Amino acid sequence: MALEYWQFLLLPFFFGLGWVAARVDIRHVVQESRELPRSYFQGLNFLLNEQPDKAIDAFLDVARSDDKTVELNFALGGLFRRRGESERAIRMHQNLVDRDDLGEEIRMQALSELGQDFLKLGLLDRAEAIFLKLEGSAFADEARHYLMEIYQVEKDWEKAIAIAQTLPDFHSGREIAQFHCELATNELIRSRFDAAAAHLEAAFAAHRKCVRASLISGDLALQRGEPETAIAAWQRIEQQDASYLALVAQRLLEAYRQQGKTAEGLALLRAYLERYPSLDFLDSVYQLELEAEGSEAAYRLVRSELKRNPSLLGLEKLMDARMPLASETSRGDLELARSIIQGYTRRLARYRCDHCGFRARQFYWRCPACGGWETYPPRRAEEFDPQL
Repeated sequence: MALEYWQFLLLPFFFGLGWVAARVDIRHVVQESRELPRSYFQGLNFLLNEQPDKAIDAFLDVARSDDKTVELNFALGGLFRRRGESERAIRMHQNLVDRDDLGEEIRMQALSELGQDFLKLGLLDRAEAIFLKLEGSAFADEARHYLMEIYQVEKDWEKAIAIAQTLPDFHSGREIAQFHCELATNELIRSRFDAAAAHLEAAFAAHRKCVRASLISGDLALQRGEPETAIAAWQRIEQQDASYLALVAQRLLEAYRQQGKTAEGLALLRAYLERYPSLDFLDSVYQLELEAEGSEAAYRLVRSELKRNPSLLGLEKLMDARMPLASETSRGDLELARSIIQGYTRRLARYRCDHCGFRARQFYWRCPACGGWETYPPRRAEEFDPQL
């Protein structure tokens, strides 16, 4: 479409407007830069020259001298906390909390940061008191997550349950079920069977596939003198997550023994090992086979399993099984071979957290490194990384 001549006359007009706007923006930037303290530019220069400590000192001068640098105070406080200088972070954030010229939202933000400082320093009671004050503010959900962390460290499972039920990301119920399992375990230790049973019911209500609740239910039934009920509880794990069956192998055989059905129990465990092979299951069934049937039967079991699922840990177990059957002349060679293999298997016979990768010789329901629940699969590291 052709343009009218008068439309060309508008082009210089719009160009002039753009030039004026640019001049105004440039003047505004220059004016703001002149208002910034000299220490601010010194701090930037130190950062560019990779001198972070001097940069922090320069920015601190800015924060002290200019009341408008609230964001800089927050940034420095967070930096101090990450560097492990929690006391300096506390001073920065406490100063913001005490100021009367700041709005309520900024004060709540400073209060949240102060609570995190106390938490980092291990002052759990002071951190808890601050996070409770944030209820009803824009930082309430964040504060509840930190309260969850505090109550888990303190093992205050009742409070942890109450907080977890208010958080939208706890709808799966997995963590709540674990909290009830912790309470059930405590009650079981004190022989308070009814209270333990109540917590287990709550655990299943929160997460019906909670393997740990089934495991503790079996323990409870066995202590009550109900081995058949205990066996049924532990066998339920096969439908929940069969990889956890290795954790109840010894328990299952003990329940069968109490009924005078040791052979039946051992047959069940052999069938489980056949269907759900694992190094832990092999170790448990091997020990039970050794006690019930003797060295020759235990050796055949390990040899058959090693052929089916080759592994260094399985080979080490084969050496153990072969040792009582070996002659005096060959026993020394077996001892030497086993000691060499053990040097490689020490780092393989570990559980590994799926979330953070932390390795441990002991199985944990909650990772001691990252605090995740059920992040340890009940399988050894070699089963995930055969090349290690």
